[in-house]
Amino acid sequence: MKLSRLGEFALIDRIRRATPSGPGVLLGIGDDAAWVESRSGSILITSDLLIQDVHFKLQWTSLFALGHKALAVNLSDIAAMGGKPAYLILALGIPAHFKFAQVSEFYRGINSLCSKTGVVLVGGDTNVAKSFIISVCVIGHAVYRPVRRSGAQIGNDIYVTGTLGDSSLGLKLLQSGRLRSNRGFAAYLVSRHRQPTPRVVVGETIARWRLATAMIDISDGLLQDLGHICQASGLGAEIWRDKLPLSAAYRAMTGKDGVSHALNGGEDYELLFCARRRDRTRLEDLSKRAKVPITRIGRCLAAREVIRAIDGSGKPVSVPSKGYDHFRNSSRLAK
Repeated sequence: MKLSRLGEFALIDRIRRATPSGPGVLLGIGDDAAWVESRSGSILITSDLLIQDVHFKLQWTSLFALGHKALAVNLSDIAAMGGKPAYLILALGIPAHFKFAQVSEFYRGINSLCSKTGVVLVGGDTNVAKSFIISVCVIGHAVYRPVRRSGAQIGNDIYVTGTLGDSSLGLKLLQSGRLRSNRGFAAYLVSRHRQPTPRVVVGETIARWRLATAMIDISDGLLQDLGHICQASGLGAEIWRDKLPLSAAYRAMTGKDGVSHALNGGEDYELLFCARRRDRTRLEDLSKRAKVPITRIGRCLAAREVIRAIDGSGKPVSVPSKGYDHFRNSSRLAK
């Protein structure tokens, strides 16, 4: 079967089922990060691959911003498990025509975010390549019990940090060349795509306070990633369209009813999690302390793996197709 038909997540599932576990592996393939034992406790390990003209175009981003994003997407995985990121291993495939100044600018973006999050670059590899290839591995401490995707319960509230759809809309603006229209709003949306903010402090606090029953970061779209929680937890979900947190820039560029990017856009790297009703007040407190919006957008249902959306009057809303899949969406990569 061709991978374009099988799809990215079915491929990962087949690899997971064919891969035996080993000693010290507390959680292997299938979550935001692996969780393994160490002599001093346990650690979280995650990795991502970014490829030029698949995940990014150099004419659309600075190398500083690209360095920031390459690290941010991995920090977001650690945040989604409630961990504390600590070490970075970075491998690069670099075209021979690159100049040292370009590579230096990329590392400056990496180091800028490292200094803000306490992460240390400890090693990696470099090699020549036909296009710029970035392989990032982040190792974090599991200071508190990691939050998995599989713990959601029927009746749990569904929350999201920050705002949704900004990155996807920013990418659309880059693709269409419409950056000159409504410049202030457009610049904000593009910045959200180029330099996402990993919610490391919020994720770690959620784990410390035991506020989430399940959690994931939004990399492939709200519906897609909520689907991973539903599948792992064996339940369904209801999303309230009118409660989706949308930025002023998003609303200005789409209108109040334009929620497609918020539902399916991806690359917001916000935290999506489920929580018990009794913890609503504590989550409000966390939002104020962290100065990060945390919005209740739905609830978990008994209907296994069924995700429905309703409007403010309780009427069903047509839900667009779910978010991004690398192999099924390969025909539109980096266009």
